[in-house]
Amino acid sequence: MNTLQTIWTALIVPNELLIKFIAIPLTYLDAYVVMLFFTSLLDIKATSKRKLIYVLIYGTIGNIFSFIIPTSYTIFIYIILWPVLIYFILKATIIKALLAEIITLIISSSLEFLFTNAFLNLFNITSEMIVTIPFYRLIVALSIYFIIFMLTKFINHLKVNIQIFDNMKTKTKILLVVNALLIVLVIAMQFYLLRFYSASMPTFITLISIFGLIAYFAVSLYSIINVSKLETTKIDLENANSTIHSLTILHDQVRSFKHDFDNMVNSIGGYVVNEDIEGLRKYYNQLLEECHKTNNLYALSPAVINHPAIYHMLATKYYEADQKNVQINLNVFLDLNEIEDRMKIYDFTRILGILLDNAIDAAVECDKKIINVTFRKEISNNMIAVIIQNTYKNKEVDTETIYQKGVSSKENHSGLGLWKVRQILMHNNNLNLFTTKNEEFFTQQFEIYK
Repeated sequence: MNTLQTIWTALIVPNELLIKFIAIPLTYLDAYVVMLFFTSLLDIKATSKRKLIYVLIYGTIGNIFSFIIPTSYTIFIYIILWPVLIYFILKATIIKALLAEIITLIISSSLEFLFTNAFLNLFNITSEMIVTIPFYRLIVALSIYFIIFMLTKFINHLKVNIQIFDNMKTKTKILLVVNALLIVLVIAMQFYLLRFYSASMPTFITLISIFGLIAYFAVSLYSIINVSKLETTKIDLENANSTIHSLTILHDQVRSFKHDFDNMVNSIGGYVVNEDIEGLRKYYNQLLEECHKTNNLYALSPAVINHPAIYHMLATKYYEADQKNVQINLNVFLDLNEIEDRMKIYDFTRILGILLDNAIDAAVECDKKIINVTFRKEISNNMIAVIIQNTYKNKEVDTETIYQKGVSSKENHSGLGLWKVRQILMHNNNLNLFTTKNEEFFTQQFEIYK
């Protein structure tokens, strides 16, 4: 009984050292609850291992700072360090890392203000007592975490998340990052003022400051979302133009084939009547080549290539190859949307574009200008493979040195393409690229694991 009384007394009197010790588990709890919130809201996909590492590193750094750095400075250190941890550990984009910080800071500071003022009136205490007495500090912190946790449950239940920032172009991303950094700076100053001077400021001024901060963030986020939607619409229009282009070519091919059908039958009949089997064989091979081209255009369809970014990439490279008389044989045996569950689609299209560019450049030098592109899935090891085969002239090409920076077998090329591919592979432990060659084909097999 005396022990409980001693503990209770320690909790309800000012005790700075006890507050710091209570803050140790609270810091880890804060990292965990807040991480659940922003990863759900911003659709940040991270493994359980990465999430655990994030919580441990965030909590440990926070506890170390709380003991060696004054509280007035730790806020600014947190604001700088927080998005860095999200970016490097959870593998979020820069924009999502900054948005995670902005949204969480606004919600947590607003909740802290509301609960602090509620407890001031409920318990008839001062704001200084909330800061210095462990019991009140613990109650406010747990109340904030409970609300944030319930918001996370609400987001997951309604499946509300923001996914519109992944496919923007670099210039737009830079503008949004600058805007987000300015928002973070404003929030940092407001958070500092509210936390340390709310007791000396009139409630009316504090409320205006909080609502002004929320309004500023809402307008900025609205602008960011609109810019992102415009980028998405622009990409959709480009994809639609590619679709129309491929359908137009396909329509022309079918019309031409139909128009010439009678002539083809008569030509075949002429070879048959004259029993010219060799001539019929040559004619058949030429006809088969035309049929292959038409079949490839059928494969280049949004119904088959059902991911817009991948479709746009393949359509662009197909037309580029066609202008250089390079034949691309395309085979798709999976739902391409599965790729996005395994890696960033930006990285995938970048790798695919580099490999196709190299294949086109190599095939165009050959008498037989052929590229075979296959998308398939291996159920046994849950692996998606993208196999690109191309004819090539330089049989002495070294399959190891081509990945070194500045090394290229082509004239007037920087040699950075495959080097960049290697850099992406090094930052993702579920990706492999195997390079092989034989007398006819140079082969790149890009493997994506779950």
